[in-house]
Amino acid sequence: MASNGVNGQIPEDANEHCPGPQSESAGKVDACAGCPNQEVCATTPKGPDPDLVSIAERMATVKRKILILSGKGGVGKSTFSAQLSFALAEADRQVGLLDIDICGPSIPKMLGLEGHDIHQSNLGWSPVYVESNSNLGVMSIGFMLPHPDDAVIWRGPRKNGLIKQFVKDVYWGELDYLVVDAPPGTSDEHISIVQFLQASGIDGAIIVTTPQQVALIDVRKEISFCRRVDIKVLGVVENMSGLKQHLSSDLKFSRVSESGSETDVTEWALNLIREKAPELLDTFVCSEIFDSSQGGAQKMCLEMGVPFLGKVPMDPQLCRAAEEGRSCFGDKSCSVSALALKGIIQKLIASE
Repeated sequence: MASNGVNGQIPEDANEHCPGPQSESAGKVDACAGCPNQEVCATTPKGPDPDLVSIAERMATVKRKILILSGKGGVGKSTFSAQLSFALAEADRQVGLLDIDICGPSIPKMLGLEGHDIHQSNLGWSPVYVESNSNLGVMSIGFMLPHPDDAVIWRGPRKNGLIKQFVKDVYWGELDYLVVDAPPGTSDEHISIVQFLQASGIDGAIIVTTPQQVALIDVRKEISFCRRVDIKVLGVVENMSGLKQHLSSDLKFSRVSESGSETDVTEWALNLIREKAPELLDTFVCSEIFDSSQGGAQKMCLEMGVPFLGKVPMDPQLCRAAEEGRSCFGDKSCSVSALALKGIIQKLIASE
């Protein structure tokens, strides 16, 4: 059963006397009052969408389309989308990264593309290409905002209209991968991208989570959404899976007094280690940030019958790479996170 009226079917959570999402009275009659799908049904165009043909033609040159989803915000979904795109491009794939997180477009910063504008040619809107890798093109509403601090305060229909423009009017050319960075949760944007891309096929979704139980609860809902709209779950990535830092370069030491004042003793501690146990300087310090006693994402994947792609530790160097808009794979200081990400990406490439 499709969710929220995808493919015109009645949603499972609809009211008892639902007229159907394709009805002219959808979302407008008394039977629709209080239904969670009321606004979507009332604003969605009825009947076949003539633009779907144009979208299918535009997407015909894209081999694989992958959605990057998360059940909640703050789990590192956009960071993963950016680094996945960097890695695929560096593996000689032609890659497009489409940012449909309309209200929180962070992709331009994570790709080092802040301040760029969208240009139009006779073929349509042109993606913005990463200077360090011409294999990677990006499209985001962030390129359309006069100032990066501007808030996008739009209702569903306007957001859906922009997503349709992105998939209908952007000329990607020949792509091996189109990576779609979606907003957290399951909202209008998710329903729209599924409707617009279904005709040309969606290869699947990768769901990003953290080990927290509250995050995993939302991931279960995300998996349920994918099943209801017939999107294959390619796998789940457990991000922020423990803190892992290189002792000699990242770690800071401090003493905290009873009054709460803090004193930096990093140099003293490192000198002591150099003197007493220099071999420790080549080790990593690991710490579990979230409760892992329940088994985390891996256990959840076994229970729900979906692939587990791997764990990515919380790496300060990866955070720094994302803040500076660069790939973590060419930076030796990102060895911890880069190695974990490479393992996940190799699984995707192996399934081509």
